[in-house]
Order: sequence, then structure tokens, then C-alpha cells
Amino acid sequence: MNRLVGIVLVALSAAGFGTLALFGRYAYADNMDANSILFFRFSLAALVMFGVLMLRREVLPRGSTLLILIGMGAVGYVFQSLAYLTALKYASSGLVALLLYLYPVFVTLLAILLRHEQITTMKIIALGIALIGTALTVDPAGGQVLGIVLAITGAIIYSVYIIVGSQVMKRVSVVQSSTVIFTSAGTASGVLMLLNGPQLPATHTGWMAILAIVIIATVLPVATFLAGLERIGATNAAMVSTLEPVVTVILGIVWLDEILRPITLLGGGLILIAVLLLTQSELRRKAVKPH
Repeated sequence: MNRLVGIVLVALSAAGFGTLALFGRYAYADNMDANSILFFRFSLAALVMFGVLMLRREVLPRGSTLLILIGMGAVGYVFQSLAYLTALKYASSGLVALLLYLYPVFVTLLAILLRHEQITTMKIIALGIALIGTALTVDPAGGQVLGIVLAITGAIIYSVYIIVGSQVMKRVSVVQSSTVIFTSAGTASGVLMLLNGPQLPATHTGWMAILAIVIIATVLPVATFLAGLERIGATNAAMVSTLEPVVTVILGIVWLDEILRPITLLGGGLILIAVLLLTQSELRRKAVKPH
């Protein structure tokens, strides 16, 4: 039951994260830039989480755990989000989302290299399919090269974030970790915003987009992801998150009138198939593992 709850939590998180591209587009259209969007996103989310922290009468973590969480927010989350939002300016939201979802593959590779996890035949097959899918998905007609590079960079950064987060979540609660991550991310993105000059929303539409980004695409998905991560581990959490690009692609087609080329959809489909194969392999391995 605990693993099922974890899967549901990560799925809800993926659906929330999937809305970021849509709301980000609206924020861009309202005179904002990536640094300003990230500042409001993380600083307002931090205020929400501090309120929850006080209501639950929890305290902030200390020592090495605090430093790791600060690094996750100020470095990992900020630069991953910056790469993602900037990529949206040079490629469609669907293509960016599909490329970002190379991260489950990167998580698996990091787990093998850093944790010496056993690589199975199924994982080799899945990784091969993912590489073919990437080659098909990275179509310059679907976006500029810079957008493609930024999206893949975001996937790599997020992979490291998940590997680190899976370990630190064993020592803190979701509320504690989210509060520190948002606060450090808000501070770092605030510095970047000041260096480049703040760009505030021009109309109420922009402010509504920011509010949606804070609640729907940040607070709720981060909290549910970290809670699910604690229950099912880094690899499985990364795999379940494949719902996110599906949500992003659907929203892009419905709300942004985006059209994805068939070759891009085929490549993205192969990436998702590879991730699902990895998920099935991992869950099967967990199921037969002696207690």
C-alpha cells in the first residue's frame, strides 16, 4: 500500500509539473523573463511552505542536511528550471517536455555508475530504445538547436537532483525539505533577476500565471514528488513521472495551438516506452527481492 501511495503521489506531481510550460508561456507573453518568473515562483512558494512549517511546528534541518538542501534549491532546482524555461523560447513546449524526459534514463545511468546498481538486459534494451527515440525527437524543425541543448541540460541537472534528493529525504520531512529548497532557490533566482533587471507582469493575466505556477506547478507537485520519492525511490519515481510530458503535450495542443511533427511524436513515444520498460523491470526486481 505504501508503494501504491507513492506512485499516486508522483503521478499527481507529474501532472502538476506538466502545467509549467503552459503557464510559463503566458508569463512570457506578459513581459516577464525566466529569471523574474523563477524568483516569484520560488520566493512565493517558500512563503507558503514556511506557513505550513509553522502550523506543523516543525523546525528547519541543520548541519550537512541543511547544506545539501540549500544546494538542491540554489543550484539544482534553479538551473534546471532556468534551462527548462529558457528552452521554451527556442522550441515548442511539447519538444522541450519530451527531451526533459530523458532524465529517467540519466537517473538509471547515475544509479549504475554511482551506486553500482546491477544493469539488467531489460535496462540495456530500454536505454537503447531511449537513444533511438532521442535521435528521432531531436529534430531541428521542431525547435532551434539551443532549445534542444537546454532541454537536455535540464534533464541532466534534474537527474542529479533526484539522486541527491532520494538520499536526503531519509533524514527530513517533505515540509522541511520543500521549505529550504524553495527558499534557497528563491534567493538564488532573485540574485539573477537583480543582475539582469526585474521584469514584472504587465497585466493581471501575468499575475494569474505566476499564481498558477506557484501553487499548481510548484508547491503541490514538489511536495507530492518528495513524498512519493521517499516511498518508492529515485528510479521508480523518475519512471512514474512520465505522465508529465503527456500533460504538457496535450496542453500545448489544446491551449497553445502547437503542432508536433509525426517524427517527433514517434521519438517521444519511444522515450516513454523505454522509461516504462525500465519501470516494469525495476518494480519486478523489487517484487522478487527477499525481505
